Amino acid sequence: MTVSDAVLEIRVIPRAKRSSVAGMRGDAWLIRLQAPPVDGAANEELVSILARVLGVPRRDVAIVAGERSREKRVRIAGIDVATAHDRLSAATRS
Repeated sequence: MTVSDAVLEIRVIPRAKRSSVAGMRGDAWLIRLQAPPVDGAANEELVSILARVLGVPRRDVAIVAGERSREKRVRIAGIDVATAHDRLSAATRS
């Protein structure tokens, strides 16, 4: 992990009507995922959504804790925490 890596707390809701960033819940970002939590489908979708919203390549997004849980810790390489929060906030408003 470098100085510019962001580590975010994420809470996911699988099997939602549509995938979206739904704002903050406590200290964690709430992300709704259309995919079911089966065979890693929800985790794959989470990585894709975060990469798209944060404007980073998929390879720079890694689930570092909670792979089999709704509560996850995700590391995003090449972006700082403040920028990540700003971009996720912008995604909730759109």
